[in-house]
Amino acid sequence: MKPVFTFTRGDTPLLLSVPHAGTRVSAAILQRFTNHARDLPDTDWFVDRLYDWVTEAGAGMLVANLSRYVIDLNRSPDDAPLYSGATTSLVPLKSFDGQSLYAADQQPDMTETGLRCEEFWRPYHDKLATELERLRQRFGYVILLDAHSIRSRVPMLFEGRLPDLNLGSFRGASADPSLISASFSALRDHPEMSSVLDGRFQGGYITRHYGRPHEGVHALQLEMAQSVYMQECPPVYDAGRASNVVPVLNSLIQTMLSWVPQSA
Repeated sequence: MKPVFTFTRGDTPLLLSVPHAGTRVSAAILQRFTNHARDLPDTDWFVDRLYDWVTEAGAGMLVANLSRYVIDLNRSPDDAPLYSGATTSLVPLKSFDGQSLYAADQQPDMTETGLRCEEFWRPYHDKLATELERLRQRFGYVILLDAHSIRSRVPMLFEGRLPDLNLGSFRGASADPSLISASFSALRDHPEMSSVLDGRFQGGYITRHYGRPHEGVHALQLEMAQSVYMQECPPVYDAGRASNVVPVLNSLIQTMLSWVPQSA
């Protein structure tokens, strides 16, 4: 069986987390899905492919192999909501469009949710926490970039079209202000793509939980509109569009790699 995650160790203070690009679903769970769910429409399609060059720059990379429909690695294990209004749960029951993911009477109960958490959620976060601490011990600080994408229009979650690049810092709480400013400036240096800081997406559980700048752990989330690098429906990677956004991502990564906290 394919492991819960794929990990590439880096030799810089930067670690990328990609929790929602996975597509693996066991046959036992898949047979309980609706036809709509089996297409995995809320996947962060191809995000691991979009960032696959970062390991050559020395960054570490942790990529989930499981679909977010099995377990959402960017949600709290106690299933506390991240935002007011529409949100999704630790084990999602509905898609971003509000459609049921499970056939009638096939939804997982609390016992199954707990088992999935222990079998799938826990190993990813154990690895993430261990690697962050290894890098913090080695360099004195560590930067975590949680990489995501989403369809550019999801009426249940936000109005209109999402900006191309959505940087989240949990309203400034998850990273040093100078890192937040430098990272957002790296995005704004490319005005051909729209960008926003702490808009609709301010950072999920991973950003909020691990971002402890006073302890030397700095976390940011980048949520990207999928239209900037792919055809959204059906999901198809577009190398031409991707070639336009990779230089922007490279600017962000290089900015993070060159940043050093004043106390380091």
